[in-house]
Amino acid sequence: MTPDPSQFREAMAHLPAAVNILTTDGPNGRCGITVSAVCSVTDAPPTVLVCVNRGSAMHDVFRANGRVCVNVLGGAQQELALHFAGATKVPMAERFTWDVWDRAHDVPVLKDALVSVIGTITDAVPMGSHSVLFVDIEQIRTRSGGQSLVYFNRAFHRLDATSPRVPEGSAQP
Repeated sequence: MTPDPSQFREAMAHLPAAVNILTTDGPNGRCGITVSAVCSVTDAPPTVLVCVNRGSAMHDVFRANGRVCVNVLGGAQQELALHFAGATKVPMAERFTWDVWDRAHDVPVLKDALVSVIGTITDAVPMGSHSVLFVDIEQIRTRSGGQSLVYFNRAFHRLDATSPRVPEGSAQP
């Protein structure tokens, strides 16, 4: 028996997810959206997937431009997440006038993102209401320290790096 969509949404609300802003710029326009469905696919070649609602006005802009940046947000960037989720009604063009952007790239890159990965959409697979965009990564920028912004139980939360890193190859608890 297939679960009811509301039951599925409730279950997924309990799956913590990093908060990201996906951005693009090109002949079809500049835009960005807040996304939580981002996942690594492989490290050879470095590839991530991003799920974007096909009903979004920006879906076709991302597809047509073909170049994107996944900006992984830090704990202090909740307001940006809300802006790019459309919750504050700030016009898209105005969001890109703020002094939070590194303008040295062909796509908008957040200066203070924990991680920014720039790449090219190499495939898009329709799945229900969304497209799964596969992005081959060409540039990576990371920032040390700080908190991560996660979405859990329909709210934003700051996540501290409280435990030390487990050395590669070590047994994990």
